[in-house]
Amino acid sequence: MREVKAQVIENTVAKLCVKANLFLPKSLEKLIKTCSACEKSRAGKSVFCDLLDNIDAAKSENIPICQDTGMAVVFAELGQDVHIVGGFEEAVNMGVAKGYTEGLLRKSVVSDPLERVNTNDNTPAVLHIRVVPGDKIKLTVAPKGFGSENMSALKMMTPSVTEEEIIDFVTDTVSRAGSNPCPPIVVGVGIGGDFEYCAYLAKKALCRDVNVKNPKRRYAELEQKMLDSINALGIGPQGFGGTVTAMAVNIEEYATHIAGLPVSVNIGCHVTRHASEII
Repeated sequence: MREVKAQVIENTVAKLCVKANLFLPKSLEKLIKTCSACEKSRAGKSVFCDLLDNIDAAKSENIPICQDTGMAVVFAELGQDVHIVGGFEEAVNMGVAKGYTEGLLRKSVVSDPLERVNTNDNTPAVLHIRVVPGDKIKLTVAPKGFGSENMSALKMMTPSVTEEEIIDFVTDTVSRAGSNPCPPIVVGVGIGGDFEYCAYLAKKALCRDVNVKNPKRRYAELEQKMLDSINALGIGPQGFGGTVTAMAVNIEEYATHIAGLPVSVNIGCHVTRHASEII
């Protein structure tokens, strides 16, 4: 049994909070550059230039890519052969507080959804824990801004729906979102599970590398069909019109009940941020 001190978890989460907010995943930054070259609209190309300048400025000035540094979503893959010395959830939240305070990141979390009092340290985090084989801990911090989060949707469909109807639901969700999620976007789609797990799948999908397609051919083809359908909307970069509204669509699927087919859409802005580390 391998022991890991809670302090190590705290420090790792703090570091990832800052890293995710200052530096995009390399594959996403590369995709933004690729999409910039593909954009056919003059206005869209101009917007892409501004977005790329912003990414470079964040690096050179050591400041967040976006002013909305998000609510901290933490995915933890906890090895079953690890013993944590101290409180795990407490360590995660202390890490978020440390990262957002010492990293001078905007604190956007309120303690109660109706009373709206800011917690002043961006805690608590949204924490998803999965127990896996081994003696390692993989932590992924995905700061989620709410300009894009507010545009999300979930629909409890029936098993009789066609793939075209699923594509239409995803496309309509993006259409209604318009410029609000700061396109070009990354779209996470969850298919299956139940009500709450379907939403989790869509959020998890946003943390998949944009270069990696779903390993199942049917879903990989569905990702491309959804991407084509979304880009046919013509919303374009930042809503100024163009051929690139979405840069990627990632689908995660799971078993479901014989009577249901839940589908969820979680939209990520052009800076769909996440950073990971293995302890």
